[in-house]
Amino acid sequence: MSKRVLTTESGAPVADNQNSATAGVGGPLLLQDQHLLEKLARFNRERIPERVVHARGSGAYGFFEVTDDVTGFTKANFLGEVGKRTETFIRFSTVADSLGGADAVRDPRGFALKFYTEEGNYDLVGNNTPVFFIKDPIKFPDFIHSQKRDPFTGKQEADNVWDFWAHAPEATHQITWLMGDRGIPASYRHMNGYGSHTYQWTNEAGEAFFVKYHFKTNQGIRSLSADQAAELVGKDANSHQTDLLQAIERGVNPSWTLYVQVMPAAEAADYRFNPFDLTKVWPHSDYPLQRVGRLVLDRNPDNVFAEVEQAAFSPNNFVPGIGPSPDKMLQGRLFAYADAHRYRLGVNHTQLAVNAPKATVAENYGRDGAMATRQGSRHDKNYEPNSYQGPAQTDAALSAPLAIHGWTGTHEAPQHTKDDDFFQAGELYRLMSEDEKGRLIANIAGGLSQVSREDVIEKNLAHFAAADPEYGRRVAEAVNALRD
Repeated sequence: MSKRVLTTESGAPVADNQNSATAGVGGPLLLQDQHLLEKLARFNRERIPERVVHARGSGAYGFFEVTDDVTGFTKANFLGEVGKRTETFIRFSTVADSLGGADAVRDPRGFALKFYTEEGNYDLVGNNTPVFFIKDPIKFPDFIHSQKRDPFTGKQEADNVWDFWAHAPEATHQITWLMGDRGIPASYRHMNGYGSHTYQWTNEAGEAFFVKYHFKTNQGIRSLSADQAAELVGKDANSHQTDLLQAIERGVNPSWTLYVQVMPAAEAADYRFNPFDLTKVWPHSDYPLQRVGRLVLDRNPDNVFAEVEQAAFSPNNFVPGIGPSPDKMLQGRLFAYADAHRYRLGVNHTQLAVNAPKATVAENYGRDGAMATRQGSRHDKNYEPNSYQGPAQTDAALSAPLAIHGWTGTHEAPQHTKDDDFFQAGELYRLMSEDEKGRLIANIAGGLSQVSREDVIEKNLAHFAAADPEYGRRVAEAVNALRD
């Protein structure tokens, strides 16, 4: 086997990688030492901007296999035949902390899945919770600012976290999830994943359905208590990364079963609450889970930076048969996610290997920009339409149209009969066992008791009481006991 030769970026061999060139023994360094300057300059530029949210993440490759016929609901090719397999890449993540944060913390988890389909990439960007804190994207930057490090103290502040929640009653449902037993997953393998948003499926006949995705872990749900998590963080801050990496290396391939809830589009307008409200779930008694297939992870990335850190997911990466819904948060994310990647990775980030389609070739008239690698024929034009047989649009609609009506402006969503911010949080609380309720109360009180403003505490207590009187009373008692 021939010896591998160390080279510069331009491919020239390096004669000495241990000593810089100097003007005589012990003399000053020489500007002509191209290898030294290149190494230092490149080192200065090794980091790219981290994600504003979901910065700390882990990823793996795998496949999705269809197990049940869903062609009555969608014409998506990769879901079109039982037994069909599609390569996937998934990225798990925490939400609030920075790239160097610990894994075992109380935080929602990102569950972002890329399907490399025959019709292009389909990205399903969700969380390990079926709901979220807010329902309108105009509140998202403020929400994240309240959860991140304070600009003065440089650390997360209970005052900021709970002050925002005090002014966002719709967050009560997600707070009940987050502060409950599933708030700290034991590993990425032992949690469910959800599309969270409502999406649209369209079948070959043009019929539209609204759907919600549920990925149920086949490893079983396992979570950590606050004390267990604190101990684990002290032993291995990268615990979830370690677990995922080692499991796949051992051949213990994690898997999830995908189910969907399906609502005929015509039923959305008269449903008892807004079905596009991200702070609410659809009861399974109304729309039962229907099995679709299984997701299996079987290969670790070769390079975490190239494949996990540079992986770019965007909920506007649809394929024929799948499209958006009027979900306001989803509509905002259709822009924000892709724009974040253009900033972090550049306009040509879709040409990176982990992001590029595999079964198709990207054919469009976008040109140039930093790190452009995609090249066409020297006779290809960069405009359309043209007379040179360049790529042209398809005649087939990708998804069914969404009906719009009324006046433009800043509108609240239309009211349905059960459109309040608390009833589902109360239902979730009442489903819990007495032990689960006790841990939920303790987790909420542990954070809320640290808040300095009495009015902020009272507003949050009022939200829990509105969800369930017992819920509010027990949180108030626990907070008062800790403050006393």
